[in-house]
Amino acid sequence: MAVLGVQLVVTLLTATLMHRLAAHCSFARWLLCNGSLFRYVHPSEEELRALAGKQRPRGKRERWASEEKPLSVPRDAPFQLETCPLTAVDALVLRFFLEYQWFVDFAVYTGGVYLFTEAYYYATCPAREANIAVCWCLLAVAFSIKVFLTVTRLYFSAEEGGERSVCLTFAFFFLLLAMLVQVVREETLELGLEPGLASMTGNLEPLLKKQGWDWALPLVKLTVRVGLAVVGAMLGAFLTFPGLRLAQTHRDALMMAEDRPGLQLLLHASFLSPLFVLWLWTRPIARDFLQQAPLGGTSVSLLSDEAFDSVRLWVLVALCLLRLAVTRPHLQAYLGLAKVRVEQLRREAGRIEACEIQRRVVRVYCYVTVVSLQYLTPLILTLNCTLLLKSLGGYSWGLGLAPTLPPVPSSADAASAGPEGDSAQETAAQIVGALGGLLTPLFCRGILSFLVWWTAACQLLSSLFGLYFHQHLGGS
Repeated sequence: MAVLGVQLVVTLLTATLMHRLAAHCSFARWLLCNGSLFRYVHPSEEELRALAGKQRPRGKRERWASEEKPLSVPRDAPFQLETCPLTAVDALVLRFFLEYQWFVDFAVYTGGVYLFTEAYYYATCPAREANIAVCWCLLAVAFSIKVFLTVTRLYFSAEEGGERSVCLTFAFFFLLLAMLVQVVREETLELGLEPGLASMTGNLEPLLKKQGWDWALPLVKLTVRVGLAVVGAMLGAFLTFPGLRLAQTHRDALMMAEDRPGLQLLLHASFLSPLFVLWLWTRPIARDFLQQAPLGGTSVSLLSDEAFDSVRLWVLVALCLLRLAVTRPHLQAYLGLAKVRVEQLRREAGRIEACEIQRRVVRVYCYVTVVSLQYLTPLILTLNCTLLLKSLGGYSWGLGLAPTLPPVPSSADAASAGPEGDSAQETAAQIVGALGGLLTPLFCRGILSFLVWWTAACQLLSSLFGLYFHQHLGGS
């Protein structure tokens, strides 16, 4: 099962291109810095000084006096914010820009490797080659978690501590919700956890019985379920602030697109895309409804089980591409927060230091790469989990019959594969059998379906809460 031949060559070529072309051709840089996004430039000190009615000090004594007392202007001063396009030269100084560029470009190259691998498998049907695109997708998922950790660490390092409390509160809430979701019956929520755990324990039982550890089977199932609940709580904490930010940019993007109904429709569909994902795994209103669709006085089967699984994969990919298509309206809505904050400042009374005005405008621009990561990382995580679900779960992109799942060697067969008396080979065979019994296609279906469904659920709940917060509590 070694990875050799064409797949290895394509992998090495892709890694070389990703390294060599990063400075010349970058999808992440094009997405953010192609000139369609504009940022607001803070007023200069000379402009604020003129509005305050003060001239620049000329003598040494005047300069010393001005340094002791910072320049302040009325909060309702009629200064204007200039705009300029967001360019790559400006973005290079932003925090996390290099991490953003590398991560998004890696996700793009991962998609390219996956497309080539799928075409290669369709054309040649190699029987003894491992799918190297799975490794790329697993790396993309791991890097997504790393980006979540990096961004969430910013909130835990804040001095006020309010963001830290919000993250911990949502983590505890999602922990309880993840445990509640796992007790829902498969007839209602067909995540496939029960068949997956049954497949895993059924393959591990012979090995555990041979070692006298058959008592550990319930503990294995409990460990998996507790691990899923902990992972669900972590994902919920990671997706809390991205969901709150998405709600804010969604509202602002809708206001900016008042005269563009087509864009508003895309924005609404993108915002509600997690709801469509939840619907795809709700059996009574998804699979059962399409298989027993009412037509007149009879019921008609529109899709078979295999066709429904394939359609579900296609819908997931389409929803990810839809959210990617409206990335720039969301980012532009975020950059428009600088003007909104200045307008809020003008409604206040009193005076404010000039450096504070400049800081409020610049802070929005300096945070744009973090907002981009918050928007794109859930999308990349969902897309790669979907691709893994297709490859590891034994699904098909076609609407016909799905390929039959390969027989999983039992742990007992793997343990007896080595020659008698060779303890090293016997031990290696037992390890391979244990891993093969653990990572069965049914088990991978259950785990990956849970991750996709749970990511959508966290996004939907956090964004709806953010929508309510910004609509009713944000101005209070």
